[in-house]
Amino acid sequence: MAKTLIGIVSSDKAEKTIVVTVQTRKTHPLYKKQYTVSKKFMAHNENNEAKMGDKVSITETRPISARKHYTLTKILERPLISQDQTVEAITKEEAVEEKKTEKLVKAVKPRAKKAEKQAKEPTE
Repeated sequence: MAKTLIGIVSSDKAEKTIVVTVQTRKTHPLYKKQYTVSKKFMAHNENNEAKMGDKVSITETRPISARKHYTLTKILERPLISQDQTVEAITKEEAVEEKKTEKLVKAVKPRAKKAEKQAKEPTE
């Protein structure tokens, strides 16, 4: 029976290959304290469909190359923020939107004041 592992893609730079980081929790035999161990596996990604940050399932197969013994089974989950969307880029977009709304508010305020003045003045 082939092993099936679930991990997160830590690299997709190579052609048809992804590096998957699998984290497991272990208990120390003497101190009984739990700790996390991470290990990297290279997996075959035929169509280059998995991207960095994706949660994927990989299955053990025959050796494909010297260090590649797994293939991509399926993509379980995509990240909310992709690799090209950094925090700075997202906050920059929000700042641009705020500036646009400020400009609109400034443009609307003088019109509102004129309308108020006209409403207060008695018309003959």
